[in-house]
Amino acid sequence: MNKKRILVVEDEENMCHMLTQILQKEGYEVNTAPNGQIALKFLEESLFDLILCDVRMPVMDGLEFLRQVKEKKLDLPIIMMSAYSTVDLAVEAMKSGAADYISKPFKPDEILLKLSRIEEQEKLKKENIQLKKEIQEKHQFANIISQNIRMKEIFSIVEKIAGYKTTVLIEGESGTGKELLARALHYCSPRAAKPFIAINCGAIPEHLLESELFGHQKGAFTDAIRTKKGLFEEANQGTLFLDEIGELPFPLQVKLLRALQEEEIRRVGDNQAIKVDVRIVAATVHDLSEKVQEGKFRPDLYYRLKVLTFKVPPLRERRDDLPLLINHFLQKFNRKLGTKVTKISPSAYQLLLNYSWPGNIRELENVIERAVILSTDTLIITENALPPEIINFSYPKLLSNRNDSNSELSLKKASRHLEVELIKKALQVANGNHTQAAKLLEISHRALLYKLKRYKLK
Repeated sequence: MNKKRILVVEDEENMCHMLTQILQKEGYEVNTAPNGQIALKFLEESLFDLILCDVRMPVMDGLEFLRQVKEKKLDLPIIMMSAYSTVDLAVEAMKSGAADYISKPFKPDEILLKLSRIEEQEKLKKENIQLKKEIQEKHQFANIISQNIRMKEIFSIVEKIAGYKTTVLIEGESGTGKELLARALHYCSPRAAKPFIAINCGAIPEHLLESELFGHQKGAFTDAIRTKKGLFEEANQGTLFLDEIGELPFPLQVKLLRALQEEEIRRVGDNQAIKVDVRIVAATVHDLSEKVQEGKFRPDLYYRLKVLTFKVPPLRERRDDLPLLINHFLQKFNRKLGTKVTKISPSAYQLLLNYSWPGNIRELENVIERAVILSTDTLIITENALPPEIINFSYPKLLSNRNDSNSELSLKKASRHLEVELIKKALQVANGNHTQAAKLLEISHRALLYKLKRYKLK
């Protein structure tokens, strides 16, 4: 282990000698300077971990030395020493940036104890800085792998609005990274040190969801054996991410709207309002405007949520990101699994690029993990390591699997066959939702209904 380096700034030779003996005995490497001016030159030439500095010295005294060190932004803990100790002098030294103050004469144990405390504080300080750095790296935009121009536009807007409490609505298909974007918004904001709480509104039964969001009082219902804070209280001064907001039951939409407008909530079974300071970020895979028209979502809540709206593009609309994402996940799973699969065969790579990725980035991540595991023997991902839906999706295969006869060379028949296959795939991805399927196919809803009837598809 490297020795800690200490600079002793002291004009009295006897004190200098005594401190050198004490510190060297404890394993420190010691340098000495008779005044602040010489000490500053030492700091320009060498690196130190700690400084012990007398207050009264010729040429440049300790307080002036302390001020100049801080002006130069040298992040070094300095313990001031003085035989003429007064409360005012100690206060002035601490205000000027001293880490601690000690009065002469002192016992060896006293100075060693102060040094030990300072070192512990510095250690915690460095750990805290490193932790903040790791949190920042974990949630910064660089963690959202993209070179797509639409995604970069979203990042730019997120950075602009991060400091405001404005409610945000994120729209996008499942697996596009809506929660990742919500986290980036939180960790770019002044709320970064406070909680980021996420809840899927469609994953919790209606009778439990109210208690989960707003909390409950003891005895409010049969199983309420104790008072419980809700997620609004847990996220106080932070961010509450409401995923699948379109699945929120109608009665709770009323209570959520009140919480947003009044900035207060009521626990189940309690008449007392509790003030909360929470930023709401909501996400949905649905078109909430359609739900409003269908009477399934309150228009007042919809307009309250969509103050700022982001539409996260699906992976098939940001194909320029595919090579980046494939490489990112390949490296990620090699680290995670301890494997060394670094190559993808040209044919397998082309299949990955051609596929429509209905499950978006989440599906791509799972496919690469599966492929890495299945390729540990060959160290190269081939077609055999890919799932059937990707292998069978390639457009050329849709045609090459047909009988090679003159009748099958008809462009009209081949186009019809391909159109039928694409419509089936779009309906599968959209879970039978005609409106969503029409958007995927980039045709009108009316045109889709016509084609379903023409091709006798259910």
